[in-house]
Amino acid sequence: MYLKYFYDNELAQASYMVGCQKTGEAMVIDPSRNVNEYLKIAEEQGFTITGALETHIHADYVSGTVELASRTGAVIYHSVEGAENGGYTFSSDLNTKGVRDQDRIHVGNVWMDVIHTPGHTPEHVSYLLTDGTNPEKPMGVFTGDFVFVGDVGRPDLLEKSVGVKDSADVGARQMFASIQAFKKYEDYLQIWPGHGAGSSCGKALGAVPTSTVGYEKMFNPAFQPEHEQEFVDFLLDGQPEPPAYFANMKEINKYGAVLLSEVRPPVRLSIDAEEVEKLAEDHTNMVVDTRKPASYARGHIPGTINISYPEAFTEWMGWLTDYDAAVYLIGEEKDHETMKDALYGIGIDRIDGVISTSVVEHAGHLRTYENITPKETKEEQEAGNLRVLDVRFQDEREREHIPGAEHIMLGRLPSTSDQDLPPKDKPVAVHCGSGKRSAIAASILLNKGYDVKNMLGGMMKWKNEKLETA
Repeated sequence: MYLKYFYDNELAQASYMVGCQKTGEAMVIDPSRNVNEYLKIAEEQGFTITGALETHIHADYVSGTVELASRTGAVIYHSVEGAENGGYTFSSDLNTKGVRDQDRIHVGNVWMDVIHTPGHTPEHVSYLLTDGTNPEKPMGVFTGDFVFVGDVGRPDLLEKSVGVKDSADVGARQMFASIQAFKKYEDYLQIWPGHGAGSSCGKALGAVPTSTVGYEKMFNPAFQPEHEQEFVDFLLDGQPEPPAYFANMKEINKYGAVLLSEVRPPVRLSIDAEEVEKLAEDHTNMVVDTRKPASYARGHIPGTINISYPEAFTEWMGWLTDYDAAVYLIGEEKDHETMKDALYGIGIDRIDGVISTSVVEHAGHLRTYENITPKETKEEQEAGNLRVLDVRFQDEREREHIPGAEHIMLGRLPSTSDQDLPPKDKPVAVHCGSGKRSAIAASILLNKGYDVKNMLGGMMKWKNEKLETA
């Protein structure tokens, strides 16, 4: 048997290839949209990819099952459990096979048994892997977004992202039942999850790539509650706000994404700063400067938005991008291809142009903004010289915040109406947890006509300097 682990750092997403060397067959579990790596490994190992397996309808990235099937002729295996809550609707042109609990999928002399594990979503399934050389003892489970290392899948995405009323409570109760059944498996069984630390599909995912059933039984907080209501209260408490693009992903993955061969690649633009500014003035365009915040603060082209690459680039592009807009990226030429692939991974396919950072370096007139320390922020706020705007998530603010600070979460900032934004009668000092999100917010507020200051170090530095919180 052959088993290969793949990991996409941008999306904190794991996928797996299972193969049988004797028959030369392989299947991929939860492939990402960029399938070239699977094809490369299959060629190196002498495999024919015969199957692409889905654990559920993903919310955080574009599934690569359709792309992989189109490139290899593989069968798409997908759940038909829980279809009343929104099942797959693949094109009839695709070779698909719906699976249910206890179905078996063979890969040569290796097989995977389907386990219905609802909770994260109603249709969610896991795959129990067995090598035919030891048919009585399965090796492990591909758990998708059911069990992570130190966490389990959040059950609230259908309600928060898609608007399915009361589905969070129902999902949490399904998750409790799924976990109780899962606890009956042997402790030695390995767990191969669909995500690692940094994913928004849970609230406390561990950074270790794999685990075992026994380890999770002992140390996973979600495995500890013995009563359903206790578990429901625990699981629903403190779940972070899901990124806005999750709703787009659910819709795309329900039907299957457009093939990458049909997506028009971005054009490399050799234009000057004035032309970039004109692009940014058009409300149907989104021009993103991907340089570091410090460089952007020292000088940038008006109208652009600063979303630095690679730190949280994909997540905040997903939060802030209008999927109908034409996207233009300003960045290092060596990063153009990887930025494009990262955005394709979350369905941002309309990238009309990529622009070298030299356009900024050779520009004449550039806009700037000031960075300000927490102590300076406090002094200016108390003197009545500026307003403070907190752009963190609601749960972060509820734990503690700067006294007198107003609050608009960063992901909501572009769509917030003028009457709900702070007045422009004085400068606004914007802050987040560490200073990264506030740099994005600063660029958005500048485009809305504000005199902006970015508080360096965010709430972390504010607390380190022992300044008052509420």
